[in-house]
Amino acid sequence: MVTSLSATQRRFWILVIIVSISGFSQGMLLPLISAIFERDGISSALNGLNATGLYIGTLLVSPFMEAPLRKYGYKPVIIVGGILVFSSLLLFPLWKHIVFWFILRLLIGIGDHALHFSTQTWITSTAEPHRLGRNIAIYGLSFSLGFAAGPLFAPLVNIYEGLPFIVSGLLCMSAWLLVFNLKNDFPEVMKGNVEAGSFVKRSKRTIAIAWIAFLGPFGYGFLESSLNAMYPVYALRSGMELTSVSMILAIFSVGGIVSQLPLGMLSDKFGRQTILPITYGGGAIAFWAASMMGNSVPFIMLAVFVAGLFVGSIFSLGISYMSDLTPKDLLPTGNLLCGIFFSIGSLTGPFAGGLFLEFIENVSYLLIISIVFAVLFFISLYDMKRKSILI
Repeated sequence: MVTSLSATQRRFWILVIIVSISGFSQGMLLPLISAIFERDGISSALNGLNATGLYIGTLLVSPFMEAPLRKYGYKPVIIVGGILVFSSLLLFPLWKHIVFWFILRLLIGIGDHALHFSTQTWITSTAEPHRLGRNIAIYGLSFSLGFAAGPLFAPLVNIYEGLPFIVSGLLCMSAWLLVFNLKNDFPEVMKGNVEAGSFVKRSKRTIAIAWIAFLGPFGYGFLESSLNAMYPVYALRSGMELTSVSMILAIFSVGGIVSQLPLGMLSDKFGRQTILPITYGGGAIAFWAASMMGNSVPFIMLAVFVAGLFVGSIFSLGISYMSDLTPKDLLPTGNLLCGIFFSIGSLTGPFAGGLFLEFIENVSYLLIISIVFAVLFFISLYDMKRKSILI
C-alpha cells in the first residue's frame, strides 16, 4: 500500500512539474512575440491575430484528442505533446517570419493541449473526491508559477532575439524527459463500453450537464491571452518600458499563486458554485481599479495583484467544478471541453483586443477585461438563483 501511494504521489508531482514548464513557455511566448512584433512595426490587429495561432491549434486538434488517449493511454499523448512544444520553441530563431511563427505557435498549441488534456484527465480521474479541489489547485498553482516566471525572461531578447526561445525550449525538453519515468495508465472509462456516440454527442451531453463550469476556463483564456498578448502592446504605446510590463504580468501571476491553494481548499469546503461568482466579481472590480491608474506602474501592479488573487484560479476551479458535475464516463470529454472553452476565450481575447487598440483611444485596455468578468459574474449569479428555485 505504501509503495502504491508513493508511486501515485511521484506521478502527481512529475505531472505538476511538466505543467509548470508548459506554463513558463506560454507565459514567456505571448508577451515576447507581441513585443518583438510591436518593435518591428507590425499592426496591433495583425499582432493579435498572430497570437491566436496557439489557440487555433488547440481547437483544431480537440475533436481528435480523445481517441488516442483512450487507445494508447496518458503517457504516449504527453510524450508526443512535449516533442511538439520544445521542438517548435527551438525552431523560432531559425527564421523570423510572421507566417512561419504563426505555424510554430499553432504546433505549440497542439502540443500544449495534448499535455494539459492528458495531465488534467489523469489527475481528475485518480483524485479522491475530498481532495479534488486541492489537487487541481496544486496543478493550477504549478502552471501559474511557470506562467509568472515566463514574462521575466522576455527581456533576454535584448541580449539575443533567439535566446528566450532557446532557454524555454531546453527547459521544456528537460521536463519532458521526466515522463519516461512514469508507468502508462488509461482512463477508467476505457474499462467499460461507454464510448457510444460521437465526440459531438458526448460533448452535447457534457455541456448540458456542466455548462456553467466552462465559464471559468473561458474567462481565464480570455484573460490570459488579453493580458499577455495585447496589454504589452497597449502599455508600450503608452510609454511603459518592457521591464515594467513584464513585472506587471508577473505580479498578476503571483496573485494567482498566493490564492490558488486556499481557494481550492475553500471550494472543497463551501462548494465551487459559491466560490466562483466571488472570484468573477472581485476580478471585475480589481481590473476596473487598475484601468483607472493611468501609467502609474506601482498602483497598476497593486490592482493587478489583487485581480490575480481573485481570478488567477478560475481555470482550476472550473476544472474542479466540471468534475463535480460530470459523470465519470464523461470525464475525459469534460476535460477536453475545458481546453476547448479555454481556447475559445483565448481566441476571443487577442482578436477583441486588437480591434480595441485599433479603434478606441484614451481608454485603458484593462477596462475590457473588467467588463468580461462583470458579465461572467452576472451569469453565475443567474445560475445560482435558477438552481435555488429548482431546489
